[in-house]
Amino acid sequence: MTVSVQEADFDVTRETAVLCAGDHGVGAIASFTGKVRGAAHGRSLASMSLEHYPGMTESELETIEAEAVRRFSLSHSRIIHRVGTLLPGDNIVLVIACAPHRHDALHACDFLMDYLKTKAPFWKKETDGDGNGHWVDARDSDDAALSRWQS
Repeated sequence: MTVSVQEADFDVTRETAVLCAGDHGVGAIASFTGKVRGAAHGRSLASMSLEHYPGMTESELETIEAEAVRRFSLSHSRIIHRVGTLLPGDNIVLVIACAPHRHDALHACDFLMDYLKTKAPFWKKETDGDGNGHWVDARDSDDAALSRWQS
């Protein structure tokens, strides 16, 4: 189980290969890659800046990941979240969940993303094509998605 908060880009194929190398008990790998969109709220998007609180952010991601392992019998998992200024088309986040069976891998990936969207301490600022920036607020739909895991 590994967590990284980094400025550098990542390679999904390489990260997956390294994570599950030599483990023939893995029967399913589910992943999610989040990317910067070219538009938001009806405006073109020039960039997105992501900030975090070093130490606290990694700790929270490790807690989320440990909960996924507990709930879904994962063999391996990986969370990478980028920070800094990103451009449309850039990778933002990668979640990989490896398990003996597909349901655990798929549900764990979904669970991890719902928690990342709502509980991970990142702050996002979008800058439009005119240079106007605004901080991104939490969305009710993300909180609703998270609530299904709280039983």
